[in-house]
Amino acid sequence: MQTAKSVVISCAGIGSRLGLGTTKALINIHGKSLIRWQLELFQEAEDIRVVVGFEAQKVIDEVRQYRPDAIFVFNHNYFETKTGASYHLGARDGNAYALACDGDVLVHPDDMKKLWEAQGEWIAYADKMSEDAVFVRVDEQGAVLSFSREAGDYEWTGPCCLKKEHVAYTSGYVYNQLEPHLPLPGIKIRACDIDTYADYERALKFVESWDCRTLVSEPFVGLRHLHSR
Repeated sequence: MQTAKSVVISCAGIGSRLGLGTTKALINIHGKSLIRWQLELFQEAEDIRVVVGFEAQKVIDEVRQYRPDAIFVFNHNYFETKTGASYHLGARDGNAYALACDGDVLVHPDDMKKLWEAQGEWIAYADKMSEDAVFVRVDEQGAVLSFSREAGDYEWTGPCCLKKEHVAYTSGYVYNQLEPHLPLPGIKIRACDIDTYADYERALKFVESWDCRTLVSEPFVGLRHLHSR
């Protein structure tokens, strides 16, 4: 039986290193905004919480076109805080488990399905690809042992899942919230984290490799709305 999960998408940051003049959630990936790609990948989720800050209204307007049932949470201190603060804010009033996804990452649809179906707490990682990566060290079973800015076995790409009560407040990053709970089960995925323009170009090629026929293209009608009709 699937444990009740909330999806927390952190879109509060400015994304100044990318240099495209907008929050990363709204950058164009083959005719769709990045946040729209993410919402389509999470089409099975009933509870989606989008944490907003910079250009909040633009992100809200975009999300509402495809997930009118999404819940918006404001990180008013987005200038001074990192993704960990947004994860905490999004998770605290959600379901028993909070699946975190940064607003600047794309996960292969097949692997996103694998993450959605995974039970309990876990951390996802991928082959090294990004220019400014956080690395993970894993054991022989693939469990995550530690994080590092210097070196590791794989690149941590952002997705993870924790019990709600384990998502403690931090002004730092999500991996700072994960560290007290290590080791945690690891799941290897194909993903692309978009921090720089070179990452953006890699993301365009990454999406070209997908079989996008499996993704929805029309605005989502949430299960709650179907049940209420």
